[in-house]
Amino acid sequence: MASASLLKTSPVLDKSEWVKGHTLRQPSTSAVRCHPVAPSGLTVRASSYADELVKTAKAIASPGRGILAMDESNATCGKRLASIGLENTEANRQAYRTLLVSAPGLGQYISGAILFEETLYQTTIDGKKMVDVLVEQNIVPGIKVDKGLVPLAGSNNESWCQGLDGLAPRSAAYYQQGARFAKWRTVVSIPNGPTELAVKEAAWGLARYAAISQDNGLVPIVEPEILLDGDHGIDRTFEVAKKVWAEVFFYLAQNNVMFEGILLKPSMVTPGAECKDRATPQQVADYTLSLLRQRIPPAVPGIMFLSGGQSEVEATLNLNAMNQAPNPWHVSFSYARALQNTCLKKWGGRPENVKDAQEVLLIRAKANSLAQLGKYTGEGESEEAKQGMFVKGYVY
Repeated sequence: MASASLLKTSPVLDKSEWVKGHTLRQPSTSAVRCHPVAPSGLTVRASSYADELVKTAKAIASPGRGILAMDESNATCGKRLASIGLENTEANRQAYRTLLVSAPGLGQYISGAILFEETLYQTTIDGKKMVDVLVEQNIVPGIKVDKGLVPLAGSNNESWCQGLDGLAPRSAAYYQQGARFAKWRTVVSIPNGPTELAVKEAAWGLARYAAISQDNGLVPIVEPEILLDGDHGIDRTFEVAKKVWAEVFFYLAQNNVMFEGILLKPSMVTPGAECKDRATPQQVADYTLSLLRQRIPPAVPGIMFLSGGQSEVEATLNLNAMNQAPNPWHVSFSYARALQNTCLKKWGGRPENVKDAQEVLLIRAKANSLAQLGKYTGEGESEEAKQGMFVKGYVY
């Protein structure tokens, strides 16, 4: 790929300075010898796509818009289809994804759509490329590039995310197909520790993926999900997320990732799903924004929150609470079920329901658009939209 270019220099940051008061492991002497840093400054590099990466990230992080996550694997998409009585066939997956990407006016509220590999190369039921339909709606096509979670040996029944092998050529091919950003999801489980090993593995994998993506023209969505599983309180979530985010951004810096050309997709800071003490939208906003201010550089263009099993309305209310005052970043959404749940049920696999289902999708997209602008009220929401979607031990 094209040669690297110097983007900027800044003083060398010691890890203890970067983490600001949070004690973490220091790199070994041998590691420092393997990765020398010139005394005069820290080199931050990206590929010759640097200007395009910044432009793409800013386009996705545009006012009143967020991301539609429709990158469910074929197996997960099959579970969704089964919930409305449909077989998991390519034709049914194609029909549902056509419904989503072709919803009239979707681009007013949605700036990016994360696709599964099948969808990136797929056509609509009318024979148009899915990618082209999105671009016509002013929606940036993205692609899920990780290969899923597998058991992490030596941990406390925790996971790591695979997919780095062959990622560079795959990313180059995705770019040629029209993708302009990528997504890599890894998870941390609070009930299982999390162990130092799991946190470090998650952070390092995200950093390597981000560097490879930028080298191939794709804006990386960095997604360190703190799972909702557990009965812990909101303070415990805050403590764990604080450590995880510190590790992630330390290793992003070590891998010379350009922060202006990434998007962060974190979990909101909430109590565990089985905690008896529930948090109000204002509490979620206060904890989450406090954590963002402590850990996320203002250079990052967008914070695109995942919903993580919250109800459609709950996810929207929490996002709205975070946008009641200006933030250094574009604070928005990257929702899957919290945008699609009522839409899928309204469709029910019936062609005659497509228009009504698309209207439901637009209602949810508009609600989250208003929340990004801090103008959502929650009035007129259906009972269906208020139903929680958390599934204990859920596997994507």
